[in-house]
Amino acid sequence: MKKGFLIADLILILLILAGDVCYIIFGELWLKGVTSAGFVILGILSLTYLLLNKEKDLKFPIVMLVGLVFAMCGDIVLNVHFIGGAVLFAIGHIFYFASYCFIQKFKWIDLIYGAVIFVPSVLFITLAPIFDFGGVLMEVVCVVYAIIISCMVGKAISNLVRERNLANLIILIGSVLFFFSDLMLLLNVFANLPRVVDVLCLATYYPAEILLAYSIRLNHKN
Repeated sequence: MKKGFLIADLILILLILAGDVCYIIFGELWLKGVTSAGFVILGILSLTYLLLNKEKDLKFPIVMLVGLVFAMCGDIVLNVHFIGGAVLFAIGHIFYFASYCFIQKFKWIDLIYGAVIFVPSVLFITLAPIFDFGGVLMEVVCVVYAIIISCMVGKAISNLVRERNLANLIILIGSVLFFFSDLMLLLNVFANLPRVVDVLCLATYYPAEILLAYSIRLNHKN
């Protein structure tokens, strides 16, 4: 059974990466939607694996899967309504953060790690002259979003510091890639930089979601 799931995972991961490349080249919204559905299916496969192996503690995988669903929805909405998409992504990050808390219980130091990330991020967003947000509302949305995703990454760092294992490492890499992808998105949308920024955004986003989806499998405890 394990070998069958590994083969299915590998095929699905290759399809997601192929979809990522196709979306970068052609830019069709339906390609983005289908590709994003892929990492949700990967998460469902991982959860199914745990269920078949009679995993008793399903809080982390279920909450993580909910975060993946919000990310998929954010992908689709972002192209037609930026703030709406950002809100969906932010909710997804809150679920990611909550899922990380089921791996290692929340401690205030988690927020300190987050602050180390969001303080320079907020300063960069508010002070860098390259950005044109077109109004205060959009700038506030980006600042709040930066705080939320920074706390998510900070919690991933804290978890790895407290318990060094493959699952926490995969989660941290996925979280950092997600943060980098969003930074590239910010530069692409509001700083009008060359297309390479958009390519970097997409080239890191889907690998990030793949790692987060697969982390569900790695937290098998039985």
